[in-house]
Parts: sequence; structure tokens; C-alpha cells
Amino acid sequence: MREPGDFASASVPRHLARGAVGFGSLAASVLLIPLTGPVSLLLAPVGLLALRGCPLCWTVGLAQTLSRGRLRRSCEDGRCELTVARGPAQKEVRDRAAART
Repeated sequence: MREPGDFASASVPRHLARGAVGFGSLAASVLLIPLTGPVSLLLAPVGLLALRGCPLCWTVGLAQTLSRGRLRRSCEDGRCELTVARGPAQKEVRDRAAART
């Protein structure tokens, strides 16, 4: 289940695709006004929906998507710390570095 305020996507390519659709729709809605008139403004809600509200929301979601699984937050006794997660890929890199020395 998603946490409130979580704007991350399941993967970076999916998030970038949402950004392309969102920013493309917003740009097209404004740039097509001379050709189609106010009808082109119907693309603006599509862009905002793809960006999940606003361009800043999409940017925050990109940062969350990139950091998901790499950073861990732990809180104890009212004090929170942000640490780098130790996953299988990081263990493999550590093992290779140890083998070289």
C-alpha cells in the first residue's frame, strides 16, 4: 500500500514515461492554441493527471523512485537516521573489492 505523499512509480522507465506524457500534454495544450483554439486546453488535465498534480510532484516522485530501495530511514527514541541499504548488489560489489585486495 502506498503511503500518503508517495509520488514514486514502480520503476524509473515508467516514471520517465509518465513525465513525457505529462510534460508533452501540457506543452501541446499551450502550443496548439493557435491551430485548434481553446479545444487544445483539454490536454492540460491529461498532463496534470500524468504528473500526479504538478511538475514539482513529478520531480519529487522521480527522486523517490531513484532512492527507493537504496536508502533506509529508521527512527528510534524520537531520533531518525537515513542510511544506505545493504542489498544483494551492494554485497556483491563489496565481495569483489575484498577479493581484489
